Amino acid sequence: MAYQFDGRIRFSEVGQDRKLTMVSLVDYFQDCSTFQSEACGNGIDFLEERGCVWMILFWQIDLLRRPTLGERVISRTWPYGFQAFYGYRNFVLLDEHENDLAKANSVWALIDLKTGRPTRVAQEIVSGYEIEPKLDMEYQPRKIQLNGEGVRMEPISVGKQHLDTNHHVNNGQYIYMAEEYLPEGFETGRLCVEYRHQARLHDRIVPYVYREENAVTVSLCDEAGNPYAIVRNEGLYASNG
Repeated sequence: MAYQFDGRIRFSEVGQDRKLTMVSLVDYFQDCSTFQSEACGNGIDFLEERGCVWMILFWQIDLLRRPTLGERVISRTWPYGFQAFYGYRNFVLLDEHENDLAKANSVWALIDLKTGRPTRVAQEIVSGYEIEPKLDMEYQPRKIQLNGEGVRMEPISVGKQHLDTNHHVNNGQYIYMAEEYLPEGFETGRLCVEYRHQARLHDRIVPYVYREENAVTVSLCDEAGNPYAIVRNEGLYASNG
């Protein structure tokens, strides 16, 4: 059964245009999945006792409309499959009349905390969830292609403010970093993020920016050029055809 919680767009969640930011939208989705896991008894403490944690590998968020300051919204999520090391989860953000604002697909890996490697998903890890049908949306491939040569930008030093409870850069922070390179007035219709490896405190993240007619892809790399994460923003017109 899908899990949901009601919210209202706060001042702290909007940008200069008084609309929900992409990073805040990701926070709604992450919070929703966390609340579901805690509610069904498979939350953070449960996983830590078993020496594992879920880590995101891929986001795809298709945005129909960004809600505005004070607007009431519903965040809803459900898993649609578990296989080997992976979990697959959909999300939707709805307005108060249950019209779609955003749809999302996500891919997660279960990671062994001691080895840092993926570990097979045991039945007890997923026993509290009900598998629901896969959301009707246009699914993008998990691997993001980089075309041409990116423009190297100034490195970003990882500070404590970038970290989450797992002591590495929170996945939403990569999205925030990549937004710096969007053109003025750019309206994202589709966001895809591929996560490769973890950045930690005091690491230096080097952005490489790849610009297209209606899309901007940012590869956030270590100093050797290996991506921590690749973030692709497609313009509203391009993603909606």
